[in-house]
Amino acid sequence: MTEIEIKQILARQQKYFLEGKTLPYETRMEALIRLEEAVRSRMDAICDALRLDLGKGKVESYTCEIALLLGEIRYMKKNLRKLMAPREAKTALFQMPARCMQLPSPYGNVLIMSPWNYPFLLTLEPLVDALAAGNTAIVKPSAYAPASMAEMQRILQDSFPEELVFTVTGGRAENQALLRQSFDKVFFTGSKNVGREVLRSQADHLTPVALELGGKSPVIVDRTADLAITARRIVFGKFINCGQTCVAPDYVLCPADLQKPLAEALREEIRKQYGKTPLKNRNYAHMINEKHYNRVKALIDPAKTVIGGSWEDRTLHIAPTVMLHVSWEDPVMQEEIFGPVLPILDCETVEDAIQAVNRRPQPLALYIFSQDRKAIETVLERCRFGGGCINDTLLHLATSNMPFGGVGESGMGCYHGKAGFEEFSHLRSVVDKAIRPDPKFRYAPYPKATEEFLKKFL
Repeated sequence: MTEIEIKQILARQQKYFLEGKTLPYETRMEALIRLEEAVRSRMDAICDALRLDLGKGKVESYTCEIALLLGEIRYMKKNLRKLMAPREAKTALFQMPARCMQLPSPYGNVLIMSPWNYPFLLTLEPLVDALAAGNTAIVKPSAYAPASMAEMQRILQDSFPEELVFTVTGGRAENQALLRQSFDKVFFTGSKNVGREVLRSQADHLTPVALELGGKSPVIVDRTADLAITARRIVFGKFINCGQTCVAPDYVLCPADLQKPLAEALREEIRKQYGKTPLKNRNYAHMINEKHYNRVKALIDPAKTVIGGSWEDRTLHIAPTVMLHVSWEDPVMQEEIFGPVLPILDCETVEDAIQAVNRRPQPLALYIFSQDRKAIETVLERCRFGGGCINDTLLHLATSNMPFGGVGESGMGCYHGKAGFEEFSHLRSVVDKAIRPDPKFRYAPYPKATEEFLKKFL
């Protein structure tokens, strides 16, 4: 699309919002129902698109994208009236008689920019929150997942008028044109580098921005961990979607004497979950494109690889790979991996792990595997991270009952459920004051007696 066309779409959405058409409960509920029906009716097409773009199997596509999206819609439908209602606040003595409350108000016209790794979930889930909150939306999916982008465009065109929801396709030129416009809210999911560009672009407009980014999410394994369970759950979290998950375990901190037993447990779990030859497993996803495929391949050090380390150029598959005795100076530790490579680093104590994590930018996720409650509580108390799990991976984001978001370099703002509704709303503080009584002491002039009274009263 040209920038002129984008401006025209935004102007129509602005007019639509200012006419109050997105505000009624019935309108918001209808939008949620339409999207739910469209997703349910197009599940096979969604799975086909995800296989074309990322090689995802049908079960993974359903559980990691469709089911979570439908869960968010169900949450909003069930709780919409309550979320929209005034929120009572305590009325201070000097405000009485009055009613104090917070009124959720939609921002207005929002832009949602999403990545390619979970294209449906990370585009449509924030859209659910934005529509429930009463906004219009322009969505911009990633061009790196063209089949998914085309399918989303069909779903949204069939479900909504352009004045309510519009899909902009294309690549960098369209992204830049969108970021030059004046939206009321921008919601971006993607890399830290692009997140910085988004934030800079919105400074001129003073537009509030939510950034869902990433980072190197650590796994801490101590000597009390159940290695079989630890390996099973690390393999699940690390290698799903070929490691292309923003909260995937990025590296493991583990005592040196546990590394070989942990590696053997990981080897057995990789075999159980992906077979003896994962590169031939039709349900094992592939890298999104040649650029990212070559980038991740270059991070593999054959001298330190104990599991995997193979790939298939034709299909862009990289086998689940584990590297031992990795140092902080190795190339694999200089960037977020975002691929199926798991480095394990020497870390003798939980205190050493805490120091290692805190010396680096705050990660989006942190995982600790331990049966020592004191160690677990110490990690949770002292480490800064967006969210995480104790003795598991990924599951903290798979619910509408808890907010999801980063901190520091891993993001700002959060969504899912109530937090998502509030991310796309401004909570206005309002005092509804009674006409009578109307005591004169609050108004000028203030004689000495009034001054003394007010000091005591307030």
